[in-house]
Amino acid sequence: MRDETIELLRELVAIDSVNPTLVPGGAGEQQIAEFIAQHLRALSIDAVIQQVAPQRANVIGVIESKQRGPSLMLCGHSDTVGVEGMDAPFTPVERDGRMYGRGTQDMKGGVAAILGAARVLANNLAAGRVVIAIVADEEHSSIGAEALVKEWKCDAAIVCEPTDLSVAIGHKGFEWVEIITEGVAAHGSRPDDGVDAIALMGRVLNRLEALDRNMPKHPLLGRASLHASLISGGRELSTYPDRCTLHVERRTIAGEPQEITLREIDTILAALRNEDPKFRATSRFLFTRSPYLTPKDSPLPQLIGRPTMAASFWTDAAVLGAAGMDCVVFGPGGAGLHGIDEYVKIDEVLTCRDVLVDVARKY
Repeated sequence: MRDETIELLRELVAIDSVNPTLVPGGAGEQQIAEFIAQHLRALSIDAVIQQVAPQRANVIGVIESKQRGPSLMLCGHSDTVGVEGMDAPFTPVERDGRMYGRGTQDMKGGVAAILGAARVLANNLAAGRVVIAIVADEEHSSIGAEALVKEWKCDAAIVCEPTDLSVAIGHKGFEWVEIITEGVAAHGSRPDDGVDAIALMGRVLNRLEALDRNMPKHPLLGRASLHASLISGGRELSTYPDRCTLHVERRTIAGEPQEITLREIDTILAALRNEDPKFRATSRFLFTRSPYLTPKDSPLPQLIGRPTMAASFWTDAAVLGAAGMDCVVFGPGGAGLHGIDEYVKIDEVLTCRDVLVDVARKY
């Protein structure tokens, strides 16, 4: 007999919910939010759709017991990255105990586990309140989580991102900075007239590489890091480029000041200006998300009863935590995160569901 949670996972994967901020023209989360809301209502769970932008929606379901008690949020995201290079991204395929398809691991497997837990808890919660929150846009700037916490808060939350059934009690943050070097356009045959903006950026890249080699470390979160993400410049082969643009990402650790990346880069640019009066460059801070650490007195890790670790990736736990909720990250594992052969382990989806039910009852 087919398990209802796995059947639901198949239906979730079949819905295109590619994040349109990442991929222009992406379907967004409206359709999948409406599907999840309908599913929750069929379980007699009150559900609302929270509109956060055109075709971008959260869905929130509330399971309320008759006896007062603590409140627990089970949170996941419904958006996925793009599907370039995948043959049939929205056709779920089961093989060797795995389910393949876009979003299976990140994180429709976790969403299916949450909804499977909701089915069990719907008419069987002795005390307290469970809030099911499936949000938009985690894969870019988390506008869904930001909108969620303005209206919905609980005492604690479990974010069901893929952790191979370990309990993540922290993760790094990140910052994005833009750097532009300015040269002088000139014909390629007239080197005395031109200044190569791309070559100038090469000097910046050299210093950034050295900076990355000397990043600080955190006992749980590990080493901070920096990488050059996107670079563009030049007009055509026979012209000195007058502009080069670089986008940098830095992964931050607890204890570092906000916008540290901009300060580090501005120090590098100032040094390069002092060395060469022809060097011209500007920097601009783009975006940041903070690192997160689960409060040491949180009961969630012990209630879940699994090994603890730090997640290598950022999650919405940082947004929920900043809003005052004790958070951990716990979800089913797999492989192919953001890749063309993404899969989730089916047995871990079911185990995650069962653990969520147990924790909700105990909490």
